[in-house]
Amino acid sequence: MFDLHVHAAPDVWPRLADDAELVAAYAAAGYSGCVLKGHYDATAGRAHLAGRNTTLRVYGSVVLNAQAGGFNPAAVAAALQSGARVVWMPTADAHTQHEAGLPRLCGVRGEISSRVYAAPPVDPSTAEAIGVIVRLIADFDAVLATGHLSTPEVEWLLPVAEAAGVRRMMMTHPSYTVPAMSATDAARLARRYGALAEVTAYQLLHQPRMDAARLAAFVREVGYEHVVLSSDAGQPDSPPPPEALEMLIDTLAAEGLDRSALIACASELPERLVTP
Repeated sequence: MFDLHVHAAPDVWPRLADDAELVAAYAAAGYSGCVLKGHYDATAGRAHLAGRNTTLRVYGSVVLNAQAGGFNPAAVAAALQSGARVVWMPTADAHTQHEAGLPRLCGVRGEISSRVYAAPPVDPSTAEAIGVIVRLIADFDAVLATGHLSTPEVEWLLPVAEAAGVRRMMMTHPSYTVPAMSATDAARLARRYGALAEVTAYQLLHQPRMDAARLAAFVREVGYEHVVLSSDAGQPDSPPPPEALEMLIDTLAAEGLDRSALIACASELPERLVTP
């Protein structure tokens, strides 16, 4: 299998394992690779080092939170030129984080105003910078992930990215608390723009008012061919990421979903999405 979304140390928040330990766990579990995500760290260099002595495909990414300068084309260009394969729209610093009552994941320090961490909306007001960013993603044939954007922002972004030539798109856990997108909207956007809809083990483990039946219903409505499964794990209170992703598959299969299709959603589809 291939884990499209996982967190490792070093990070601003505690993590279960560092990059090398994580990759060793994936290798022992027979995985083909993973994408390292850091809310506050571009991970292309870390992925290169972690994957150097293994046959696994280990890819890095960059998240457009405050540490990257928000919608900063220079940060995106540097990350992509360094080998990053995924560019995530703001996550921990997205305005949706505050509006949903979720904590800023950076752990705001007293020396820095909390306003520094609030990313502007993705809409015509940021169109110039977003336009450059999606053209860079298209030039490198990389993946655009929607992060913690709201549903209206995702609705605005996907056609802009498509027009710029982006071929690889993923809606980051659309049924999570942010953006709380309906399965109907996710299915419509997936079919219109080819953006895969992510479902994560983290949702099953930690999302309030989420359960296996709701996640299974989401997958059914969106359709296996439009869904990728990932762990989004690495937290100290979550199982090791390989176990978390396998638990997600087992749980969804117990709800009546097709196990072989679920395995494809956690292997062929995500690996094809990311691999150059």
